[in-house]
Amino acid sequence: MLDLRERPFTDRGSRLMVTAGPDGALRVSRARYEADPETVLSGLRVLSADRPLPVRAALPDRVEFDGGVCLVFAGPETLVLTGDGVRAVWDGGAAEVAGCRTLTGAGTFDPADVLARAAARWDAWFARMPAVRADLRARAKEAWWTLAANVIAIGGREALVPSKAGYVGLWNWDACFHAVGLRHGDPALAREQIRILLDHRLPDGRLPDVVHDHGVLAETTDLPRSDHLRLARHVGGAAEGGIVGGLVPVTKPPVTAWAVWKVHEAAPDRDFLAEVYEPLVRWQRWWLACSDPDGDGLAEYLHPYSSGLDDSPIWDHGPRAEPPDLNSYLALQYDRLADIAGVLGRDEEARAWREKARAHVALMVRLRWNGARFVTLVGGASGPPAAARTRTPLELMPLFTGRLPERVAAALVADLRSPSFWGERPVPSVAFDDPDFDPEAMWRGPVWLNVNHMLADGLRRSGHPDAAGELAERTLAMVRDGGGLHEYWNPLTGRPARRAARSFGWSAALFLDLAVQAG
Repeated sequence: MLDLRERPFTDRGSRLMVTAGPDGALRVSRARYEADPETVLSGLRVLSADRPLPVRAALPDRVEFDGGVCLVFAGPETLVLTGDGVRAVWDGGAAEVAGCRTLTGAGTFDPADVLARAAARWDAWFARMPAVRADLRARAKEAWWTLAANVIAIGGREALVPSKAGYVGLWNWDACFHAVGLRHGDPALAREQIRILLDHRLPDGRLPDVVHDHGVLAETTDLPRSDHLRLARHVGGAAEGGIVGGLVPVTKPPVTAWAVWKVHEAAPDRDFLAEVYEPLVRWQRWWLACSDPDGDGLAEYLHPYSSGLDDSPIWDHGPRAEPPDLNSYLALQYDRLADIAGVLGRDEEARAWREKARAHVALMVRLRWNGARFVTLVGGASGPPAAARTRTPLELMPLFTGRLPERVAAALVADLRSPSFWGERPVPSVAFDDPDFDPEAMWRGPVWLNVNHMLADGLRRSGHPDAAGELAERTLAMVRDGGGLHEYWNPLTGRPARRAARSFGWSAALFLDLAVQAG
């Protein structure tokens, strides 16, 4: 059942959303890229003899009112009311309902048929939902609903967006996380998310940050002016080093090959691997050729948006940063390219990728391991970069590679399980005991499922399955008991942070993936 104040009633492929206000009246709005939803109808009520009929239940396939009246999708742009002897009223309009009344879109429909078709669509989707254990089933069903509810058409293709209420586009690393969850019940849709991303690659091999209705966001000149102004405030005078007014590539962290291999493990498809291999190779090479301005062999983020960590304190020092997560992703991507090359019979290339993975991790340890932790470098726009004072779990992400020397991996596991990062609801995006910790501010303290998921994944590869299992269980419990699939959680309360988006795509996908792994 949906709470229309928290989660909209919508349908796969539709941009229409139905939400409820505090007075119970419904609003129908249309999702738009980088803009507030457009109001289609507001103040919608159903009256019987001038008495408002309350909503009795909001289900995936219909909204039920008292008196047997239902609001249902007859098509992506078409909402209808079914019932008899009632009247629909809304701001600026009214209509009698006798059988089936079209509210948005066009067409006439048989009420029994439109209800049956809507129920059949959702029954077919839920029949694909993977099995999970009993205590996680209700939240997993919500997650599976979210993955379908957040699908829209972009350029005539089915794209799973992070949230129809706030992120109406196919975001780069979100698409990869979505694919990891979708692989368990709809691997074809999982592959389509990656295909859309790769099909919009730039001539230099780079993948864009966002694929949206009007094209792509791939450099700073594509950003809305409001984003330039916000970033200027966030990074202060350092913005003059290239964010505002300059042309800087904007992308997202390189987890694409990792996601491709996850999908292949669940539903092997050699043809898909052959299709994506060369684009993935070019994407990998772009980072070391074009995003390593100091030439030390370790890539940097050249823009806050490229990190996916838009408001992290690491960006308080300037528009460039090199947290340890980026090169960890690149090292693992070398290994996943080797896996793909092996399936394709390109054994010599597979051996070369393995050697590059080994060498990249060795370089990380040599240049960034200080004997206690991996250093995050910040600044660098107008002088040499410096080690960040703020502690984030990005320091732990080299575990993701599965290739660290055991003494280094053990030190990171001990750090993860220390009071800095461990608690009832780990892992905060800034350490609990850091002066910059703020449990409500995006990337400044809240828990994010992608961080926890990737750390658990890396712990297993690094030979620490017990720590991985405990992190996964605490994460699953937080989401199960936290009221929904939010963008991020307050680690002190387990509730959604105030500004976090609801019904968030990657939270749904990664919760589902962890739940499947938990048995």
